[in-house]
Formats: sequence, structure tokens, C-alpha cells
Amino acid sequence: MNEILLRSLTPKVLGILVRRGADFAAAEDAVQDALVEALRVWPDDPPRDPKGWLVTAAWRKFLDAIRADTSRRNREVRVEDKPAPGAVEAVDDTLQLYFLCAHPSLTPASAVALTLRAVGGLTTRQIAQAYLVPEATMAQRISRAKRTVSDVRFNQPGDVATVLRVLYLVFNEGYSGDVDLAAEAIRLTRLLAAMTHDEEVAGLLALMLLHHARRPARTGPDGRLVPLAEQDRGLWDTRLITEGVDVLQSALARDRLGEFQAQAAIAALHADAHTTEETDWAQIVEWYDELVRLTDSPVARLNRAVAVGEADGPRAGLAALAELDPALPRHTAVAAYLRERDGDPATAARLYAEAARSASSLPERDHLTRQAARLNARLRE
Repeated sequence: MNEILLRSLTPKVLGILVRRGADFAAAEDAVQDALVEALRVWPDDPPRDPKGWLVTAAWRKFLDAIRADTSRRNREVRVEDKPAPGAVEAVDDTLQLYFLCAHPSLTPASAVALTLRAVGGLTTRQIAQAYLVPEATMAQRISRAKRTVSDVRFNQPGDVATVLRVLYLVFNEGYSGDVDLAAEAIRLTRLLAAMTHDEEVAGLLALMLLHHARRPARTGPDGRLVPLAEQDRGLWDTRLITEGVDVLQSALARDRLGEFQAQAAIAALHADAHTTEETDWAQIVEWYDELVRLTDSPVARLNRAVAVGEADGPRAGLAALAELDPALPRHTAVAAYLRERDGDPATAARLYAEAARSASSLPERDHLTRQAARLNARLRE
């Protein structure tokens, strides 16, 4: 009965918040938060005035969000696009919030969605766009995460491993939408590294720095995606590369290898090559072997197939790819690339077009479509 009543009151409460001056998207998020709170509280303490209760709760949620957004923006002002090296403050409540959002009762996917919403300041709509899912689907995911943690005690925050995964996912999502979280994720990881002296925390920090160093070259002036092989390496940030390599070498010297260290080692080998032709693909394959051993990740196996194709030729890469599930994301794009390198442009063009239809982002879709068009134009000549 409560759920039926809540559904009937939702548009009215939303309208009241908008008339009070709330942005529509922010009002939607606030009302959603109030509905979650109502479902938790009303069964034991039903209000006399359900509509008034919801309006008050939603308005408070809206004000809390505004204050949180202001705090986040103040933090962003203190963070440059190129994260400064060196010491960071010893205490940061943002990092504590990451530990709370990465509570053991949540799955990693739910934890990162909740973190993006509660700590990162993104709206439900922005997060849904980043994940290419309907807004309603993302709203349900976040609501379930909030319900999960609403009744648990926060004396058991998430462990370091879970926080690392959330930080890396936030770092990766930081390039999308209206809010850039990448530099903030680096700042927090650097802080965590200073607090823990953990090899994998250092590995993640190195990986972030090495990836962030290539950011200026990742897109062209027109916004198009620029593949690694075609990037202007003169645009790479050598300061970040040097710091990332130093952090990685220090972690590897402790001889406790983990997946983030292995990924960072691969990124370091790419960063060390002055040209694509100078890339040490044989070593990269060896590091992918280590990464597969550590994680048994299908994505690592897919990337390994690309590296094998570069080190031992496209036929070897296609043989490695044949061992993987064709439904794996980017499988078709990798097959297209290896087919082109193997001298089969017709098959490659068809596969590029097929991969574009299932691409996970608009820049990637645009890039794959252009690859297909380039090969089709060549075939018509």
C-alpha cells in the first residue's frame, strides 16, 4: 500500500520542489532519495501527512545535495588537471567516504555507482549515460545500493582492495560527462598510498599516472578518438610518466606482484617507446601472461591477443583470439584489427562496422565506423 501511495505522490512532490527553485534533475534525485527513506521508515512509523513528509524529506535531500556539490566543487578547485606530485594532506574525509561507499555488503558495480552519485556529485542521468543504460535502470541500481547500506552499521567499511577497484572505475569514468573526476581519483589514490604503503595501491597510482599522462593525445582537435599507435607522443606528459615509473619500480621491488602493478608495467612499456615501432611487444606479452595468471580476466586475455598479434604476427594474434568468447566486449573490434593486419580488408571492414554497432561509447563507435569507411573506400578504388 505504501508503494502505491508513494507512486501517486511522486509527481506532486517533484512539482513542489521545482516550483521552489530546484533544478528538475536535482529534484528528481532528491525525491528518489526521499522515497527510499520513506520505504525504510514508514512501515514502522507511518506519517500523518504523507505528502508533507515527502516534501520535507525531499527538500532536505535537495539541500544536502547542494551542500555536497559545493564541497565537491571546492575540492575540484584545489585539484589541477595535472595532479601535483609530492605529499598530500594526512586526513581527507572524501577518502573515508570512499571506504564507506565500498561497504562489503555492496557489489563492486553498486559501490561505484553509489560513489559516483554520493561522493562524485554526478546526477543519476549522468551516471546512466556513462554506463549506456536507461536512467531508470541506474536509478534502481543506486536505490538498491542505498537500501542495502541504510540499515547496516558503518563500523565495517570496505577493504582496501574494494576501494582500489572503485577508485579505478571512478578514474575511468572521470573522462565522461560534465565532471572530471580523474585528477581527484589520482589525488585520493596518492593519499591512500601514503597511508598504507601497500604495493597494489602504489601499482594503481602508477597505472593512473601513466594513463593520465597520455590524456592530451587521446583525442584530436575535433574530438575524435586517437588510437595509441597514432597518438602524438610529444603531447604526453613526461613528468607524470617519470613519476608513474618511479612509483611502479618501488612497488615491484617489494616482490609482491598484483594485478594493478602488472597493468602499470604494461602501461610503462608503452610510455617508454618513443615510437610505435619501438614498443617492446615481447615484454608486453610476458606481462599479460602475468596478468592472466593473477586474474584469469577475459579482458586481459583479449588484450594479450592484440599484443601477441604485434609480437608474433597477426596470425598468432588471431589464433589467441579464437580461444576467447566472441561475445566478449571489443572482441569483434580486435578481430577487425588483426584481419586488416593480416591482409584481409574486406573481412576487416565488415567486422569494424559490426563492432561499431555494439560500441560502448560514442567516440569508440565513431572511430570504428571511420575505420570501416576507410577500408571500404580502399576496396572501391
